[in-house]
Amino acid sequence: MKTLIKLEEFMMFLLGIFMFGLLGYPWWWFLALILVPDIGMLGYLFGNRIGAITYNLFHHKGLAIILYFAGMYFSATFIQLAGIIIFSHASLDRVLGYGLKYNKGFKYTHLGEIGNMPN
Repeated sequence: MKTLIKLEEFMMFLLGIFMFGLLGYPWWWFLALILVPDIGMLGYLFGNRIGAITYNLFHHKGLAIILYFAGMYFSATFIQLAGIIIFSHASLDRVLGYGLKYNKGFKYTHLGEIGNMPN
């Protein structure tokens, strides 16, 4: 099952790359921005609870989809870009085993404990 989920997330990552290509931005923007959602980790400077909230906000695919459609509605490609980057980043993170965080600490995710996940 874990392999199937990783494959599904990888396909979503590829969808994000495809959607980025439709926006017409230079490709180096994707590479430059793909790690930006990790800024949500800064919340951990204020404790596990705040860290989990900020991390999950910056890695939530629902928010990414809302941003993308809001960008379409308002004809604002930079908002669409933000949605695509969050979506793509979250998908890639999940391929690598980094899921949404629990309040217990950074390594406790909805995919299991980082470092202790079975293959």
